[in-house]
Amino acid sequence: MMLPRTQRSNSLPSSSYGPQMMTISNTIRTANALSGLLLVLFLLVHLGGIIPALVATETFEAYASYLHQSSWLVPLEVFLVLIFITHIISSITKSIRNKQAGNKANLQSRRQAPLAALASRSKVLAGLTTLGFLALHLQELRLPRPMDGHEREVLVNVLQRPLTVAIYIIGAMAIGLHLFHGAEAAHRNLGWLTPKNGSTIRKGGIVLAAAVSGGYILISLGLAIGGQA
Repeated sequence: MMLPRTQRSNSLPSSSYGPQMMTISNTIRTANALSGLLLVLFLLVHLGGIIPALVATETFEAYASYLHQSSWLVPLEVFLVLIFITHIISSITKSIRNKQAGNKANLQSRRQAPLAALASRSKVLAGLTTLGFLALHLQELRLPRPMDGHEREVLVNVLQRPLTVAIYIIGAMAIGLHLFHGAEAAHRNLGWLTPKNGSTIRKGGIVLAAAVSGGYILISLGLAIGGQA
């Protein structure tokens, strides 16, 4: 059987859990996986929405105006906040339960994949970095929201500050690292990871992480450089 990219050694045997504990654990893992996948979907949609800011300013402004004036935007934002909170709480709860169960093992790479092991070990740090970046991003571009027709202007002005550009790049890298680990972990938690599709899912996770992280980095740098020009 093909072993996962990373796995915990000396993990607690499943027999140590009672049926109720196993049910709770599975519920937490499912909530964590589904909320993570929904957030990935949001990242992809959001990335697609801001790409025109680089190549088609009028299209981007029209898209931003339509989005901001839509009656469904606030309910969608509330839903995203709930999903984000669910992901955070389920991640913390899962970690706490693992420690309480006596699982203190270190992650080890089983196929000479140090980047995968790094992504697994740094998932908490990557998550906290992403949370900090999101708070900054919302404070600068959502509270308050730019006026219609000035979305790109405000975004460019924000990215004129070198420190902000650095934070955006670090945030994008953290998101990519988190996705690199989460793509496989989510499928495993949902029971979708098998020896047959494991390699495909892992490769897909790498492509997804690189595309999302690289996309946000390129857009940030492109707007910063273009604004300076």
